[in-house]
Amino acid sequence: MARVASPSFALHRFRPYFQASDSPFLLKAPSPSDQRKTRKFPIIACQTNPPPTENQAISKEKLLVEPDSANNNTSQVTSSSLDDGFPEFPNKNINRQIAIVSTLAAVGLFLSARLDFGISLKDLSAAAIPYEEALSNGKPTVVEFYADWCEVCRELAPDIYKVEQQYKDRVNFVMLNVDNTKWEQELDEFGVEGIPHFAFLDKDGNEEGNVVGRFPKQYFLDNVDALARGEASVPHARVVGQYSSAESRKVHQVVDPRSHG
Repeated sequence: MARVASPSFALHRFRPYFQASDSPFLLKAPSPSDQRKTRKFPIIACQTNPPPTENQAISKEKLLVEPDSANNNTSQVTSSSLDDGFPEFPNKNINRQIAIVSTLAAVGLFLSARLDFGISLKDLSAAAIPYEEALSNGKPTVVEFYADWCEVCRELAPDIYKVEQQYKDRVNFVMLNVDNTKWEQELDEFGVEGIPHFAFLDKDGNEEGNVVGRFPKQYFLDNVDALARGEASVPHARVVGQYSSAESRKVHQVVDPRSHG
């Protein structure tokens, strides 16, 4: 069959007379395919963040549903950061306890000091054993020659008192006041030239040693302990420290001849 050729003018019947790009005043009507493209393009252009994952969605949901728990967590984090940055100060109860303990300790030290310095020569003399009794009861004896005006005697009184309280059941402690003329013979017998003068006698009344003047408390304690244990000699038999001269004694008339002081 023979093909029939179409006239040439029929082919150009649907061609537009000019292109849209040729004139800026005319717009080209969008085709259906162009509309589909324009609908897809703004979706891609406006999507700045990737779609949330499952975990992010759960977190966002928790933030929306549980705002109180988020605030609590935030306060906990803030408080922990503050605790890490600043030291924790003690509370009032601890400060009160520390103040009470410190006060009690200070009072204890004050009272102990008062008790030590409160011991006087008069107290030692009142607690001393009479010299005649000490020589006859079969115990070792410590004889102290002293005077009320002797500064070194007063200074050593608290230490002497402590040792006496420790050994008073085994050792006699005698106090002889050099101002009392009753003891002139004993002053010559023991060769007292300075006070305080301590003579250490065994249980038979024999002198084992003497200590004169200011000396360490340990010396006196060692000698008394040796007497109490019945040692043949004392470790500090001849010790002389700073003393007051016996020549400065103030002789006075004895009111009570029976007094051993």
